[in-house]
Amino acid sequence: MTSTTAPLTGAPPRVNTPLRLAGGVAHLAFMGLYGTAVFTIIGSLLVFGVAGLPFLGVGAILLVGMVYALYAAAFLETARVEGLYEFGLPMLKARRSPKRGFVGFLHTIWVQFTDGAMWRAIAHLAIATVLGWITFGIAMLLVSSVATAFAPLYAPEGVAEIWEFRFDLTYAPLVGIIVSVLALAALVGLAMLHGALARVLIAPIREAQLAAQARDAVTQRQGAIRASDVERTRIERDLHDGVQPRLVSVGMTLGLAQTKIDSDPDTAKQLVAEAHTSTKAAITELRQLARGIHASVLDDRGLDAALSALASRSHIPVALDVRMEQRAGRDAEAALYFAIAESLTNAAKHSRATDCRVTVRSRPEQGILWARVEDNGVGGARVLAGGGLDGIQNRITALGGSSRLDSPAGGPTSLEVSVPCAS
Repeated sequence: MTSTTAPLTGAPPRVNTPLRLAGGVAHLAFMGLYGTAVFTIIGSLLVFGVAGLPFLGVGAILLVGMVYALYAAAFLETARVEGLYEFGLPMLKARRSPKRGFVGFLHTIWVQFTDGAMWRAIAHLAIATVLGWITFGIAMLLVSSVATAFAPLYAPEGVAEIWEFRFDLTYAPLVGIIVSVLALAALVGLAMLHGALARVLIAPIREAQLAAQARDAVTQRQGAIRASDVERTRIERDLHDGVQPRLVSVGMTLGLAQTKIDSDPDTAKQLVAEAHTSTKAAITELRQLARGIHASVLDDRGLDAALSALASRSHIPVALDVRMEQRAGRDAEAALYFAIAESLTNAAKHSRATDCRVTVRSRPEQGILWARVEDNGVGGARVLAGGGLDGIQNRITALGGSSRLDSPAGGPTSLEVSVPCAS
């Protein structure tokens, strides 16, 4: 599985090559009719939506439809310009609110309506529609002038005509050629203007995406650094508070047994047995620590098996629902595994929950691996610097993913994470 958005690199190509100029003329000739139809639909939705607001919200439905019609028109306009000029534009994506419920739906409509990229594409569509009608008229003039140039071959009378301008048939070839050249030049000029407007109005979407990618790269780098710091601190804490004191105790116990092995063999045997028990406990702690660094079962049997083993060790009953069409890549699976593991650990320590549900889905059409962890605990979870939830966010951010925590007082607590899949 791969991400649907390719990296943006390189400079935009030339827009004034002969092939693209010819394509621009053809596009503009079509845009007059197409753009008129689009704006007729959008205008009708606006007028009837405003007029219908007092009637049980029917107008509101039409206005929401207008917003989505604007987005659809902007999406198609961006795709049309990209298909013609190959700027390397990513397709427009509908903006979504981070809020949930009906308030989130209303906020989603608002952020989509105020999307600058969408309005730039709509402005380009409006200008292209006007230029389209001009292009259509000049194209008709070109056809008429070419026909006029050959008028002496078929005209029965001594007068030629281009639109409503009449002149002697003797001058028809000269006038026809001159008007044809001027009309052709005007068409080329309109096509060049169309390309220039595309650079001004549509191409900035590409620059905005490049800037967003640069910001995302910085954010991912910072997340990776913070995640490594948090992980190192956790390992140091676990070693210092757990394994290290136990190993020191084993060493002291064995030293004491050594001093008593001749004078008091029975006590020495008891001390050796105690050291042996402590050593096994230290080995168990080291295995758990190593599992926290990397779960080898992920490589051997995949995410489903690793999460099943994780759920079986949980102190809280876990309902596990994993549906994956194929492996999603080592980094993506590892990030999701550790996010779920840390969530279950936090739930066991702090939430007082009696059950927990883990849902994992692969979404190849979006190029992401998604998971949701929800418990029925008391809620109130917060992201604290250096804490487990902070480590989850940093690890997910480092891979270019996203996470969302919802934990109102009184519960329940849910954590959603999504990470890009590797190919």
